[in-house]
Amino acid sequence: MKRMRSDEKKRLRNQAATSELKTLSQKLLTLKAEPEKAREFALRVVSRFDKAAGKGIIPKGRADRKKARIAKFIASLEPAKKKKK
Repeated sequence: MKRMRSDEKKRLRNQAATSELKTLSQKLLTLKAEPEKAREFALRVVSRFDKAAGKGIIPKGRADRKKARIAKFIASLEPAKKKKK
């Protein structure tokens, strides 16, 4: 019975964390028109993915994949910063 109670607490905590990650990811996509804000917000999102992976809420590979996609998204916002010689 005690195991069931603790599992329920863990499940709710994990569910809240994964929901927050999804919300933050969606909010990042809405900042497409403002690259500077998007870049700052991306740092917070990446940090949350690292924390979730560290606590075992999501697998490390999933966190790495999501972070890579966030980096790709941020890079796509500013193609004007290419080297000009």
